[in-house]
Amino acid sequence: MSEPVLADLLTRFRAARERRAAWEPLWRDCYAHALPRRGADRPGGGTDTTYDGTAADAVEQLAASLLAELTPPWSSWLGLEPAPGVTAAEGRALAPMLEDASRRLLAQFHRSNFAVELHQCFLDLACVGTATLVFEEAPTGGPAAFAFTAVPADDVFVEAGPGGQLRGHFRVNRLRGAELLQRYEPTRFGPDLAERLEREPDRRVELVEAVLAEAQGHAYAAFLNGGGDDVVLLDQGRFQTSPFLTFRWTKGAGDVYGRSPVMTALPDVKTANKVVELVLKNASMAITGMWQADDDGVLNPHNVRLQPGAVIPKAPGSSGLTPLETPGRFDVSDLILDDLRARIRHTLLVDRLGPVKDARMTATEVLERSSESARLLGAVYGRLSAELIEPLVRRALAILVRRGEVPPAVLDRRVVEPRHQGPLARAQARDDVRHVVSWIEQTQRLGGAATDTVDVPAVARWLARTLGVPAELVRDGPNVADPVADAAAAIDALAGGDG
Repeated sequence: MSEPVLADLLTRFRAARERRAAWEPLWRDCYAHALPRRGADRPGGGTDTTYDGTAADAVEQLAASLLAELTPPWSSWLGLEPAPGVTAAEGRALAPMLEDASRRLLAQFHRSNFAVELHQCFLDLACVGTATLVFEEAPTGGPAAFAFTAVPADDVFVEAGPGGQLRGHFRVNRLRGAELLQRYEPTRFGPDLAERLEREPDRRVELVEAVLAEAQGHAYAAFLNGGGDDVVLLDQGRFQTSPFLTFRWTKGAGDVYGRSPVMTALPDVKTANKVVELVLKNASMAITGMWQADDDGVLNPHNVRLQPGAVIPKAPGSSGLTPLETPGRFDVSDLILDDLRARIRHTLLVDRLGPVKDARMTATEVLERSSESARLLGAVYGRLSAELIEPLVRRALAILVRRGEVPPAVLDRRVVEPRHQGPLARAQARDDVRHVVSWIEQTQRLGGAATDTVDVPAVARWLARTLGVPAELVRDGPNVADPVADAAAAIDALAGGDG
């Protein structure tokens, strides 16, 4: 990478850092009240000034609900299906291969740390509205082909292209000099900087990793950003698919970073925190009391200890210590707190997506609850599908194709499309099935020629496809030859065509 290109990279990084600076005060408030963090290197701790835990509990429940609704662990939440341009015969021939590729794909997700790291991302998503998951290929020989890392929002700077789509990522790592020398060859630092890092092994240096979208793939560069002569290019390369998956809760027009439900509830969160603080102060006064005493020259208030068995001297004829009645009462605080906490939990969807309190739910109640979840998360689900699920599947398939575990045809969007089949998607599928079943029942009531309009085998195949039934359970007809050969022939035919 030439010096002009490195200078352009630094300019883009500084512009992305300046663009994010306007969001950082709001992020600190959200973290302090809803997701307190410890550590001197993490702003937004707030554990010493946080008195109400309603928001923190609601964020944890919302993150758990998102994980359960979108990518439930050890569940078949993802599949592959023929693209719309594929004919019915070709789709039936491709089905066994796609089922095998889907199982391999899900097995790799289940073996990896995907669920653990994605849950941490959902915590950031609910708190500050933007989360980043790094998707890397694991070293060969391990139990899983995938390795995931949830990157804190403080360490990621993004830049957006036309339409608000994210086009570049800058990840900042503050590493010790000894870690840098262990990670990279000393010759890459130059003699002066390498000697300085060896003398000061505990010195923290800012390592920036950039992944920027280009016409063909993504360019990668890693450089030190120490200022002055310490700006050194350490590594560069290319990615077919970006390892950075940044997704947002919701986004305003012109915004690069997302908006979170905690931002919406922040006024109520701060008010509830202040009310609880005042209640605790009032409780402290109610326990220890406030006292007044005559200045009789005998009683020294600074030496008085209010404890059992204490003897407090007073002058003859003086009243000594007398309790001072507080002018106000905090009985109204219970009403205020109940209202504030209810609004916080409502904004963070706890009362609508949380666990069911009554285990004895009818089938209708279950369906209505699923429909309500789909309605509440409709806009968020659409954004997460575009910014998380689609890039996640695309990169996962690229890694498995490179390893030779699945055929390259799965990367051709003209042939294969990913199918998200988590609980939210299944709720919509059940709704579609209800409409079709209702139509069949109505045609049966009409009788006669109306009944002949129902293609029963086609309906059965559609139901199987919509409900995610494995392909090996669906029989196409009595003359089924070799499904593997049929799949190979279909792949060859589709690859040779123009789409």
